[in-house]
Amino acid sequence: MAIEMTPPLWGLAIFILWAIAIVILLLAVRIRHLSTGGAVKDFGIQNEESLLWRLLRVHANLIENLSLYAAVVLLLTVRGVSGTAINLLVMAYIVFRLVHSIIHIAGFDPKFRVLSFAIQLGCLVALTTLAVL
Repeated sequence: MAIEMTPPLWGLAIFILWAIAIVILLLAVRIRHLSTGGAVKDFGIQNEESLLWRLLRVHANLIENLSLYAAVVLLLTVRGVSGTAINLLVMAYIVFRLVHSIIHIAGFDPKFRVLSFAIQLGCLVALTTLAVL
């Protein structure tokens, strides 16, 4: 029995594709770094000025948040919870997850990243609450 692609599942698919895109970008930046004489040990050096470091952090953030979002989607799907509120919360969550990554990659003011994360967290809490009620 196939389950219909709902907005939460589409959100999960978008999240996964974004994570894959970030891995590809991270790989490209690592290869460029090594091909221009950089060392592998540079990959782990904390430096917010470094695109390599920011991409590594974006990837870690995505993986940390993917499991939480996937668990909420599982709850929503198994319980058959849906509706306009769910769809809007999912859309907001995914949009601000992408915005968070873009802000981090671009090296913009971290305050905007924190705001984006706070919105995501609010959406996740609301989705979880709606899933279990």
